Amino acid sequence: MNRAVPTARIPGSKSITNRALLLAAAADGVSLLRAPLVSEDTVAFREALAGFGVPVVEGDDGWKVTGSGRAPAAGAAVWCEDAGTAARFLPPFAAAGAGEFTFDGTDQLRARPLRPLAEALGRLGADARVTEPVGGLPLTVAARGLTGGELTVDASLSSQYLTGLLMAGPLMRQPLTVRSEGLVSRPYIAMTQALMRHFGAYVDEFEGGAIQVLPSGYRAAELDIEPDASTASYFFAAAAVTGTTVTVPGLGRGSVQGDLGFVEVLRRAGARVEIADGATTVTGTGPLRGGFAVDMGDISDTFMTLAAVAPLADAPVTVHGIGHARLKESDRIAAVEENLRALGIRTESGPDWLTVHPGRPTAARIACRRDHRIAMAFSVLGLRVPGITLDDPSCVGKTFPGFHAELERLFPAHRSGTHSH
Repeated sequence: MNRAVPTARIPGSKSITNRALLLAAAADGVSLLRAPLVSEDTVAFREALAGFGVPVVEGDDGWKVTGSGRAPAAGAAVWCEDAGTAARFLPPFAAAGAGEFTFDGTDQLRARPLRPLAEALGRLGADARVTEPVGGLPLTVAARGLTGGELTVDASLSSQYLTGLLMAGPLMRQPLTVRSEGLVSRPYIAMTQALMRHFGAYVDEFEGGAIQVLPSGYRAAELDIEPDASTASYFFAAAAVTGTTVTVPGLGRGSVQGDLGFVEVLRRAGARVEIADGATTVTGTGPLRGGFAVDMGDISDTFMTLAAVAPLADAPVTVHGIGHARLKESDRIAAVEENLRALGIRTESGPDWLTVHPGRPTAARIACRRDHRIAMAFSVLGLRVPGITLDDPSCVGKTFPGFHAELERLFPAHRSGTHSH
């Protein structure tokens, strides 16, 4: 008798949920977001919108967002918690409206750069001031509407600056044409445009990379939110290193998430990958194959997943194009190196690359640096290496509060203590 293939219960995409929340808030009418992610980042975003006077009501069928069809009309103090998307998406939305807005967040979020966004808002007619030397929060925006016009944005540190400006485009006075310099994580810009169109915006990308948005506003819509492809990477990698099979339904051909491309990296490492219209399945076929270099600049949220399991490969693995990952919740290249070395694994790195050598990892306590992706990536290695523990297992609540329980459910024969202090 054939055994059923284990199905991973992956929560909704954070990237889609927070974009859809903002687009629904800007739309005229009631939008329904089905299967949204409920996590620290999305709840922080939802509460920030409530501060703008946008009600978000939870129901059995999803979240109902009642938008006014315009930008916020009165100032507010916005607490972004740890959510980079809130700090990058909400200021342009506020700047398209009227009033005095202040944005702040945790010390971790304050350390992340915002100056390129503030400078772009200034060129569009807002008075946007960062007050930290690193160019981060607190950010004050004196809003009187945004003009639109032509703009060039430095997107070498984060694609989220460009996303925030694009999503505010339909609320501006004139068409907005944006060019980006040094754009990283390009698939997220394609995702943003697809979702904007879903909510009725007119957005077009021209040869050479310029993107134009017309000041047409948004209309309410219903949206089924895909499972989070970045989160799915841990379960796909777990199947690859344990010689088992995992399927993620709802994530397949036609996905708007670039991070699904991680499975192609696993294919290079020897896993069997099947991508269907409505699901993706990964099967581990034996020891991981190394001996390759891969540019993960477009899918940098998943490079830690590969790096954490790379010691199990039969030859070194090099990841490059990931310099901007040093400016995320932690310096992710340094965090991965620190923890691999604690496990007895040899690594080398540069400004935007990391090489991991094969080895026999030994038990160690993982320094998570309050970074959910460090915790989840090394939990996958913990399925193969007894004695790996996390110093902050609860930090996974940023994107997947039920992560440890789901990993144990799917891989009970490889149970580890990674979820304990």
